[in-house]
Amino acid sequence: MGDTIKLHDKKFKIMIPAAEIDRAVEAVAQRINRDYADKETPLFLGILNGSFMFMSDLIKKIEFQNELSFVKLASYEGTESSGHVRSLIGLNNSIEGRHVIIVEDIVDTGESIDHMIRDLETRKPASIEVCTLFFKPGSYRKERPIKYRAMEIGNEFIVGYGLDYDQLGRSLKDIYVVTE
Repeated sequence: MGDTIKLHDKKFKIMIPAAEIDRAVEAVAQRINRDYADKETPLFLGILNGSFMFMSDLIKKIEFQNELSFVKLASYEGTESSGHVRSLIGLNNSIEGRHVIIVEDIVDTGESIDHMIRDLETRKPASIEVCTLFFKPGSYRKERPIKYRAMEIGNEFIVGYGLDYDQLGRSLKDIYVVTE
């Protein structure tokens, strides 16, 4: 791939190269390693589809016993959050008394993550934290703190490393930002 690409009707240019993403994933993994080293088998809960690349790279850097699971939510239509969260695939494991780390590709307005946390809280976990690759502080509208933020970005629309534009661009190793 070059420095610019076209997906559907939009052009994108590289914003964050893969090496920078890897350094950010390493740094957030080390924070989690410190905080959860003494916890009994925490559960990493990835939000599909976007978190799959981040979850894969993150979990390879985790140094304690853990379990993995995935859920699928939908809230985006094109380049905008719809404001409505739909659960497409749910969690089947019991999480009562468990430490849960939700792994998300990007926290934008916070609607999806807030929806997810409220649902998980009814299942009585020991704790719930969020680990996101990207956090948009300028868009975030919720009160819950997002403890593990690998990178903060502005309100740009980005693709790559699991993030898509109408299902294209997920497999890109770099992060691209829309230019038009």
